[in-house]
Amino acid sequence: MQRYIDPIETVDEVEEKSRRVLVWGATLFLVGLIEGGFIPWFTNPRMGLSAHLSAVQGGMALLIIGLAWNRLQLSSLQLRWTYYLNVAGVVLIWLALTLAAVLGTSSGTPIAGAGFGAGTAAELTVQVMLTLGAGAAIAGGALFFWGLELTTWRKKGKS
Repeated sequence: MQRYIDPIETVDEVEEKSRRVLVWGATLFLVGLIEGGFIPWFTNPRMGLSAHLSAVQGGMALLIIGLAWNRLQLSSLQLRWTYYLNVAGVVLIWLALTLAAVLGTSSGTPIAGAGFGAGTAAELTVQVMLTLGAGAAIAGGALFFWGLELTTWRKKGKS
């Protein structure tokens, strides 16, 4: 099997990106399931539960995106951005929540982090990761939605 780097210009490369998104999704889903077994040993078990659920749900979201990838009506550049933003977004959110569970940070997640606190650097790191992850996931989700809607609009125009 030939590997492609990143330009999405042929059908084979679109298939490769779809496969990559599916692999990321399945991996994150599995990691989330495993992480669930370690919840009691986190500094903040409530945050550990949040991280576990984030990985499982983010993994499922990536699996859905991977399955629908071939239906997206986006340019090569838009497909690339959709891929990177969605994968980076869910992975960053999961990593930030896992780090928050390990370090016991609370400023970025005041409900799950209630009663816990960490140093300024740890709090800032988690906050930046959560903010970047959320922004990437929202932008990636919007591009994904846009690509699906273009498919719908083009079909409506043909009938």
